[in-house]
Amino acid sequence: MWGDAWGRLKTNRIAMVCLGLIVLFTILAVYAEGVHVYCKINDVTPSYNVVDLSHDYEAPSAAHWMGTDGLGRDVLDRLIQGVRIAYAVGIVTSLIAIPIGVVLGCLAGYFGGRIDDFVVWLYSTFASMPGLLFILAIAMVVGKGMIGIFLGIGLTTWVSLCRLVRGEVMKHKEQTYVQAAKALGLGPWRIMFRHILPNITHVIIVTFTLRFPAAVGTEVFMSFLGIGVQNQPSWGLMINSARMRLWQGMWWEMTFVTIALFLLVLAFNLLGDALRDALDPRLND
Repeated sequence: MWGDAWGRLKTNRIAMVCLGLIVLFTILAVYAEGVHVYCKINDVTPSYNVVDLSHDYEAPSAAHWMGTDGLGRDVLDRLIQGVRIAYAVGIVTSLIAIPIGVVLGCLAGYFGGRIDDFVVWLYSTFASMPGLLFILAIAMVVGKGMIGIFLGIGLTTWVSLCRLVRGEVMKHKEQTYVQAAKALGLGPWRIMFRHILPNITHVIIVTFTLRFPAAVGTEVFMSFLGIGVQNQPSWGLMINSARMRLWQGMWWEMTFVTIALFLLVLAFNLLGDALRDALDPRLND
C-alpha cells in the first residue's frame, strides 16, 4: 500500500512541490536548532538577538536580505529561528495529542460498551469547550512560555483524531483478519496495537499533516497576543512588533514573516490532502 501511495503522490506535482517546501523548512528548523543549542551551551548572545540601534529599520539589502527590525536585528535570522519554534510546537503538541487520541480511540472502538460511552462523553466535553479559551486557560495556569503552549495545544487537539480512530477501529474489528486473530487466542491489546493499528496508520499520518499547521497557527496567534513564547523570535511576536510600523512604510518584517507562515501552512495542508487521496484504499485498483 505504501509503495502504491508513493507512486500516486509522485504524479501529483503540487504535492511534490509542497513536499519540497516542507523539506526546506525542516532543514531550516534543524539548522536553527543547532544555532540555538550552540549559543546556549557556549553562553553567547545569538546573532538574531544582537541589538544594533544604528541599523534599525533598514530595508532589505545585500547586508540584510530581509532588512532589520526596530532593534537592528536581522529579520532573516529571526525568521529562521521562528521556523524552529514553529516546528517545535507542531511536533511536541503532536506527540502529546496523537497518543491520547489513538489510545482512547482504540479502546472505545474495540471494547465498546461503557468504555466507549466514557470516551465519547470525554471527547464530547472537550469539543464543547471553546478551544482557544481552553488553550489560553491552560497556558495561563502553567505559565507563559513554550511549556504552556505545548500543554495547551496538545491537551486540547486530540478530539478529532480520537473520533477518526474510534470509527476506523469499529470498522476493522469486524474484519476477517481480526476474527481470525481472536480464534487463535490473541489478546485484545495485541489485536488492537499489532494488527488493527498498522492498518489505520494512514489516518494518523494524514491527521498529523493537517493538525501540524493548525498548531503552528494557534501558537502564532497566542504569541501575537503576548501569551505564548517569550523572549524568542516567534513569528507571532515578530508580526506583533512589525504591525506598529507598517503604516510608516516598514513593510519588510511583516511581509516576509507572513509569507513564510503562509507557505508553511499551505504546504502542509495541500500535502495532507494529497496524502489522503493517495492512501485512500478505495482508489487502489
